[in-house]
Amino acid sequence: LGTDASHGGDYTGVEPMGLFWSLAPAGMEKPYQRFVPRSTGAPMKVEVLVHQGHSPPGAMPGPVVAKAEVQRLFTAPGVRRIRLKEGVVRGSLFLPPGDGPFPGVIDMYGDEGGLIEFRSSLLATHGFAALSLPYFDFEDLPRVMKELKLEYFEEAARFLQRHPKVKGPGVGVIGTGKGAELALSMITFLPEVVAAVSISGCSSNTIADLRYGEMTLPGLRFDMNKVSVSDTGVFDIFEALDDPTNPANSPCVIPIEKAEGHFLLVVGEDDRMWKSSLYAELAIRRLRQHGKENFELLSYPGAGHRIDPPSTPFCQVAMDRVLGVPVLGGGESKAHAHAQEHSWGKIQEFLHLHLG
Repeated sequence: LGTDASHGGDYTGVEPMGLFWSLAPAGMEKPYQRFVPRSTGAPMKVEVLVHQGHSPPGAMPGPVVAKAEVQRLFTAPGVRRIRLKEGVVRGSLFLPPGDGPFPGVIDMYGDEGGLIEFRSSLLATHGFAALSLPYFDFEDLPRVMKELKLEYFEEAARFLQRHPKVKGPGVGVIGTGKGAELALSMITFLPEVVAAVSISGCSSNTIADLRYGEMTLPGLRFDMNKVSVSDTGVFDIFEALDDPTNPANSPCVIPIEKAEGHFLLVVGEDDRMWKSSLYAELAIRRLRQHGKENFELLSYPGAGHRIDPPSTPFCQVAMDRVLGVPVLGGGESKAHAHAQEHSWGKIQEFLHLHLG
């Protein structure tokens, strides 16, 4: 696959990992399901079959002429996973093998809630002490995301910063979607956080109000009247979020110019979940207005909303956990796959640079 081009099917050209990033649900499976590893401890086993002849979609394939099993590991040998109940903080801490100390990173996902561990385990495999941090719909955390308190995230940052295996003096944070926007708030208000990776995030607080002591950042809301639905029942919510540039919504803006640390903004230019390219522009404009150049931007043509570690299957439309309907995430499979591969290396470089 690293030398021979595919001439048709789910991808074309020389793509060593094309069989993996182009994976999609079979016809008899539920459509629009995102393929995310549930367990990081066991390898993901993928059976590859080669059939005689060429089968058009939906046809019965010819006889099997060769087969092999490939195992994809999300945790290197020696990586330790520690389930966390530390004060109010919940989650999983992944530690690389060896004595350390290691650069510490908090890892968060979006409004799907729960505990998502595979990026944290991969970060630990690459030498980071990574805390996978849920913030609702997990154990005794709130079931729904109505209101968030930054003190919860502060306690997580302090726990990680003080851990004997963590290098310090500061920690980093990486987030996708709602998690990205929380990463921006953390580096803005918490001195423990010195580096933030925002993947497809918004430069304003959204959905749930964010409280920190006496301060409240209200959340931008979604206007369901601005949602369009395709003939196949796919929801397009691209225009639905309140406009962050409207002066009436200025209280929602995260004052990132207060941050002393460094930002890495990662966006797909074909993100259809919301206008993450615009939000990155607004963030950069705000920083520059205050004389700051403490940011890098990775902007990928043809990439959609959820830019995960490399070779995770592309999912243009996925079921939304909150709405319970398929929502358009945007992107084109090959461009998105290349964005995932390139950004993953750059994210690690950025975190090592600013965390040691």
